[in-house]
Amino acid sequence: MCVPGCHEAVMHQLSRRGFFKGVGAAALAATAVPAAVAPARAAPTSFSKVVDLTHALPEDFPTFFGQPQLEIENVYKFDKDGFNLNIWHLNEHTGTHMDAPIHFSKDGQTADQVEVEKLVVPIAVIDVKAKAAENADYQLTPDDIAAWESANGQLPDGCCVAMNSGWDAHVKSDKFRNADGDGVMHFPGFHAEAADMMIKDRNVLGMAVDTLSLDFGGSKDFKTHYTWLPSGRWGMECIANLDAIPATGATLVVGAPKIVGATGGPSRLIALI
Repeated sequence: MCVPGCHEAVMHQLSRRGFFKGVGAAALAATAVPAAVAPARAAPTSFSKVVDLTHALPEDFPTFFGQPQLEIENVYKFDKDGFNLNIWHLNEHTGTHMDAPIHFSKDGQTADQVEVEKLVVPIAVIDVKAKAAENADYQLTPDDIAAWESANGQLPDGCCVAMNSGWDAHVKSDKFRNADGDGVMHFPGFHAEAADMMIKDRNVLGMAVDTLSLDFGGSKDFKTHYTWLPSGRWGMECIANLDAIPATGATLVVGAPKIVGATGGPSRLIALI
């Protein structure tokens, strides 16, 4: 017989161990990972802190095209029907969301096809806040990656590299899109050369930004998207709270959508520290 609280404590530990054991088993059993993309490393066996890297998604969340991309229609109400139910009218690329490989490729993986072992990965956070404050069009470069590695060691195999530009602080203002008089947006992103380096010289699985696009706001050719996604890798846009996790040592859990044929979709991102 357990003393009071024993059952809850045991179940908590078993559920945590079972989760990570399952992740490790899935990684070992995976056979469909493209040769060009390394599998994720095993998740940690313990953690002491959980950080939500996801923005709440209201109907007026800022969007790349400048128009609302979410409408919530309440079709059943508790007072009248005894339960609540909404219908969502949604653009896949709204709020904190995934870019699946198919988003910028002819025949890449759709969101539901991304292997689950690629969605629990180490996360490396590269801080470019000072550079972004000075230049809203800043692009994270191979030099930024080299500087991070000088301080933290080489990027972990199978990791996600996240750009922390501080842009999530602007999500409730026009500064998030930062469009000028001609409608051109100005916010930071990854340089295509950094994407190329992470593909060819490192085993990086994911790219994440705290802005509206993997490319910087003024991009006209979306070269970073076209470099990164067709290689079989995923991207995450509109990340929140990157200041709350360390540069290295955390694990990212990507709650990606599993809608058949989706090019991406709103996702719940959780960091385990």
